[in-house]
Amino acid sequence: MATQDPSPPSSLEGNKPGFPKKILANKLEDKHLCNCCQNILRRPFQAQCGHRFCSYCFNRTVSSGPQKCSACIKEDIFEDPTSILTLGCAFPDNAARREVEALPAVCLNEGCSWKGSIKEYEALHEGKCEFMIIACPSCGEAIRFNEQERHNERECPERTLNCKYCKEPFHFKNIKAHDEICPKYPMICEGCAKKKIPREKYVDHIKFCSKFRAPCRFHVVGCNTSVEKEKALDHERACSYEHLNLLLHYIMGIKVNLEGIQPQSLEHASLKIHELHQSVRELEAKMGHLSAAPPVQGAAAAAPPVALATSFTPLPSSATAALELQLHSEKAKVAELSRRCQELELKVGTFENIVCVLNREVERSSTTLEAYNRQHRLDQEKIETLGNKVRQLERTAGLKDLTIAEMEGKLRELLAATYDGVFVWRISDFTKKRQDAIAGRAPAMFSPAFYTSKYGYKMCLRIYLNGDGTGRGTHLSLFFVVMRGQNDALLKWPFNQKVTLMLLDQNNREHIIDAFRPDVTSSSFQRPVSEMNIASGCPLFCPLSKLDSKNSYIRDDTIFIKAIVDLTGL
Repeated sequence: MATQDPSPPSSLEGNKPGFPKKILANKLEDKHLCNCCQNILRRPFQAQCGHRFCSYCFNRTVSSGPQKCSACIKEDIFEDPTSILTLGCAFPDNAARREVEALPAVCLNEGCSWKGSIKEYEALHEGKCEFMIIACPSCGEAIRFNEQERHNERECPERTLNCKYCKEPFHFKNIKAHDEICPKYPMICEGCAKKKIPREKYVDHIKFCSKFRAPCRFHVVGCNTSVEKEKALDHERACSYEHLNLLLHYIMGIKVNLEGIQPQSLEHASLKIHELHQSVRELEAKMGHLSAAPPVQGAAAAAPPVALATSFTPLPSSATAALELQLHSEKAKVAELSRRCQELELKVGTFENIVCVLNREVERSSTTLEAYNRQHRLDQEKIETLGNKVRQLERTAGLKDLTIAEMEGKLRELLAATYDGVFVWRISDFTKKRQDAIAGRAPAMFSPAFYTSKYGYKMCLRIYLNGDGTGRGTHLSLFFVVMRGQNDALLKWPFNQKVTLMLLDQNNREHIIDAFRPDVTSSSFQRPVSEMNIASGCPLFCPLSKLDSKNSYIRDDTIFIKAIVDLTGL
């Protein structure tokens, strides 16, 4: 009985080429490489010549028919037919697969510390690494996988925003173009200096604004003065002499232009008009002659009667019989023609009746078609109306989603806020965030806001995980920031409360503590005029070497920062 050829790999098992060489943590061996793509074997197949291929590479190689093994040719061991690769000449090499999948692997992506076997890399990490670089589907920019949400919300030039004036959505890159056409965009009147006039009402405003400057009514004749509407009458009274002079010069110019028209040209135009009238009359006469012409008569009616001979010679009896026979034959032909004419007249009548019926059917079909067209137009109008309603509902839903997102952000901020001057900031994923700071992707981080009391000062912390200023690259820098609050008008300024900053020892043994009292002359502690003042604090707060060594400040990749504001005197 014939042996069955090994089946080729399925599309689910062999849809990727080999693993990149760089993921291998140990030294690379040639036996682990695919002889086609030269990468680490993925689901290896062994051909009858002994060489191994990735299942994807083998399928692609033999998809167009039998091929010569390039590895046999390169090693100068080519043998026919052993070195011919065909669809049934290879089998899964499970021993080599287990050996390859047990090799130690690391992640290729910069900043990722994942380690494991190649099997674990394929099953759990490949294509799922948070540090891998992907292309933004909207703008095409290369970004990290774990930064996709932040990029889509804050950085992507193709992201969609809602206008804060008219609430209509638009692309971020078109923000200037939208501001130029936004009907709700606030404008300033050039006359009365009134602010926040919606663009759609600006034209109506300047119609009645007494301070708006408009050209003088005599600008069509040369007055170049622009005056306020309430002073227009005063201007016309004061400049009436100048306006009359401008009108005089304008009228004189028109008179000169009229006098410049030559009489010869007028006569020529009149002659042309007369010729056109004559041509029209001749054309009308020809049309009347054609309509009065008599109808054309049939050929038989137009033919002249045949003249009969007035005298003839007597014919023999045989000739007379022949003539009678011919006359009888002609009479039979005439009778046949008469019968055919009657049949034709009957058919013509039948056809006329059919044509009448068809005309009625065509008229009925035209009426039905017109009714269908009217119904189609009504349906199209209904569809357009429903489409407009759907778009309106989509815009309303989008606005509600935006409002919900804003409310969720405010809720998170309120949940994190404290109102007693004491704030503990938990910073998780410390290793990753420090790597981002070293690479310059996110050198600084801001904490949520906290307060000295319900209606007191609003503050936050700013931390540089790789240092800032004199501490860059050597220390962890920690700063205190005074923020603009809703109750600043009721508070004493400048801010003059003692601030204590701490990096907490999670064993509660040796906290790193630094404290300072604000410099009241510094702008950092004056009443804020923007969202937050310039940060002030400790650029040399904690040496990074202390965090790199074995310590109790970092546990579960998390640190805790504590700020205490002295409430004495408040």
